[in-house]
Amino acid sequence: MSQDKKPSPPTEPVLVSMYEKRKKIYAKGVRGFFDNWRIIMVIITQIAFYGGLWLEWNDRQALLFHLVERKFYIFGLVFWPQDVIYLTALLIISAYALFLVTAVAGRLFCGYACPQTVYTQLFMWIENWVEGDRNARMKLDKAPLNARKLRLKSTKFFLWGLLSLWTGFTLVGYFTPVDELINNVRTNTLGSWEIFWIFCYGGFTFLFAGFMREQVCKYMCPYARFQSVMFDPDTLIISYDPARGENRGARKKGVDPKAAGLGDCIDCGQCVHVCPTGIDIRNGLQYECIGCAACIDVCDDVMEKVGLPKGLIRYSTENALASKFEKKEILAHIVRPRILLYTVILIVITLISGWFLMHRIPLKVDIIRDRSTLAREADDGRIENVYMLQIMNTSEEAHRFKVTVDGLEGAEIAGDNEVDVAPAALHSFNTIVRVPPESGKAGANQIHLTIVATDNPEIIVREKASFLLP
Repeated sequence: MSQDKKPSPPTEPVLVSMYEKRKKIYAKGVRGFFDNWRIIMVIITQIAFYGGLWLEWNDRQALLFHLVERKFYIFGLVFWPQDVIYLTALLIISAYALFLVTAVAGRLFCGYACPQTVYTQLFMWIENWVEGDRNARMKLDKAPLNARKLRLKSTKFFLWGLLSLWTGFTLVGYFTPVDELINNVRTNTLGSWEIFWIFCYGGFTFLFAGFMREQVCKYMCPYARFQSVMFDPDTLIISYDPARGENRGARKKGVDPKAAGLGDCIDCGQCVHVCPTGIDIRNGLQYECIGCAACIDVCDDVMEKVGLPKGLIRYSTENALASKFEKKEILAHIVRPRILLYTVILIVITLISGWFLMHRIPLKVDIIRDRSTLAREADDGRIENVYMLQIMNTSEEAHRFKVTVDGLEGAEIAGDNEVDVAPAALHSFNTIVRVPPESGKAGANQIHLTIVATDNPEIIVREKASFLLP
């Protein structure tokens, strides 16, 4: 007779965390070819952002997206809300450019020109200047709070705060004329939305670039999530060559690594120490990699010191690593149908948008018929309709516009048919169209109003309207 099994003792509940606890990353500084390019890109982007605010064009701010006036000034061009089609074209061009760059060279934009990367780099330069290199920062953070630590941290946060506020001020200066903004700051008359956006954008700059850093790239940036659909085996990515590097391990100077069964990687960990997102590139392609190439610079430096060829970590492709392609073969595989398609679409959209922009007529007209008086008989027996014309002069020059009418026999403008409109201005006025009563059928008849600049016949707009006959 079998004995009953004894019940097993209850197990203790195990707490499983679905989120990894953040470990602060102390990225080590590195110098090299790609770091020099990152510095150049930081300088270029920040000169464009901070310096573009102070450019002048025709005695006004050259780059100004004036929300109050609802006008966008870009050097000699003036855009109105009705020009939203050009914004759409710009977004499409930007999207295809991003697709093309990603398909060719992965997250190259992230590593060199993304605002998160750029401002993180600026904040890290301040941090290194105030607190010291990687080891000094780690030692400082572990040390108890004392006068020195308080002084260094306060100095760092103060400089971060100044840069953040200046960044917020600069952003708002593109939407409110900077001269007006400076005067508002001086007289303490800033508007509520200006105060909000200066501190909001400055605060998020301080938070993202100073504290969150790699977390923005890993958890908040959508580009990190959908980039994989734009990759393929011929996309250039930061790659570790395992065939050359494994088996990794330390070795004494002068020891032949092949005789010791070792690859070229000495397992120094420097590629991890310099990575701003804290990944180990030797584990293969990872979505956290922003393509900054800091690991390439530091690995090349290590290889040079130990007397081994550079390029253990390099820009390469999955196919190139698997098939051991040379540089010429890698470049040949980059030009593939997908890249050609993106390039052709990008060129076509850019050329079409550029052509329409160059041939844009700097005149917009809205015609609204007066609905309070549908039709009325004038003293001479003719029938007249009243229209309100809104003429938008989108150029930087004043123009005199003449209004004419056609579509019904004998139609003419009653009264003065010319009007002066200032540069980049909107002028509204009423105009009366008169026609003989026998010139059309009872009810709605189509007419056309033509508005042309008297000093430039190429600036002309022809709009249709409805004329009512009783």
